[in-house]
Amino acid sequence: MSTTVRAPAAAGLLLVAVTALLVSGCGDGAPEVGGATVTAEPSDDGPSDDGPSDDGPSDDGSEPDPPARPEVVATVADGLSVPWGIDFLPDGSAIVTERDTTRVLRITADGEVDELGRVGAEPEGEGGLLGVAVSPDFVTDSFVYLYLTTAEDNRVVRVPYDGARLGDPEVVLDGIPNGFIHDGGRLAFGPDGMLYVSTGETGEPSLAQDRDSLGGKILRVTPDGEPAPGNPFAGSPVWSWGHRNVQGLAFDDDDRLWASEFGDSTWDELNRIEKGDNYGWPEVEGQGNREELTDPQVVWRTEDASPSGLAYLDGHVWMAALRGARLWRVDVSTGTAKDPQDFFVGDYGRMRAVVVAPDGNLWVTTSNRDGRGEPAAQDDRILVVDVNGG
Repeated sequence: MSTTVRAPAAAGLLLVAVTALLVSGCGDGAPEVGGATVTAEPSDDGPSDDGPSDDGPSDDGSEPDPPARPEVVATVADGLSVPWGIDFLPDGSAIVTERDTTRVLRITADGEVDELGRVGAEPEGEGGLLGVAVSPDFVTDSFVYLYLTTAEDNRVVRVPYDGARLGDPEVVLDGIPNGFIHDGGRLAFGPDGMLYVSTGETGEPSLAQDRDSLGGKILRVTPDGEPAPGNPFAGSPVWSWGHRNVQGLAFDDDDRLWASEFGDSTWDELNRIEKGDNYGWPEVEGQGNREELTDPQVVWRTEDASPSGLAYLDGHVWMAALRGARLWRVDVSTGTAKDPQDFFVGDYGRMRAVVVAPDGNLWVTTSNRDGRGEPAAQDDRILVVDVNGG
């Protein structure tokens, strides 16, 4: 599989409406931004230049330049099968998981693909081999962390990697509910050195409101899998709760945690995660303005998103959309999400993972061989996206 250059893709503009209250009964609770949630609506006008920034004039009275339009500048690998998670090793190569084959791959920036091994996952529906996180102490401990589905549960394992093959997995955290749908699966080490784990409610909504269940949560554990010091509930790995199916986690430059979440039939969400907060599912979907719950910062109609991976770069989070078949950019530079815009609408099909590569570009995976897409001959692919427009 060699690196091949692709032509830049077209992108669509958005119209963004900021509302203090959405339709009654369709939401979560009040965020720190005073109850306002941004509703992202895609434009029907086709590709055009981005409009002016809403940040107001600069000190000299002129309008600041709008962000550049991203471009797909290369395909680093193709012919993959549902690439689900990506993280980078210190040498700049990537560890990539395939959900259904259970293969763990090493992929270099110039397109060299090596299979490192397979793990004992049992794929079914949305479960299988899902997220991956390279230990922040990889140089000394050589661990790669994986989230996988077994016959009994979802679990996190860590596997030593010697530069050629994976070693034997060690269970770090088990007992996470599994199901045909809503298995969560994203892993991310935070700036505090703790491991954050997203889980789904497996199609049983009540689990999200049960603090004794690990389903429908974001968990925070030590690298050994113990509840992390400072967690909101004594002896529990739960960091936040009331989630339906979180599949994207990203920390910004101020150590704020953002999460992308599948809604049901109306609203998908981008949430700013706060310690101990309840994000409302299944009591509300989207924004609900309930004091005891925390509202999303952005909501999308499910046909425009069905969000999966999330990455942070230069004041924005970038969110891959499955059903929406596009890449979203959201300004979070002030700690409040605003100005969501979509790109590559329909050009590459379903998009699942998005990560920041060592060279400052994004790697974005397509997910058209997952049983729900319409694969092209090259699918599934890892696209290289230059956020500054090439």
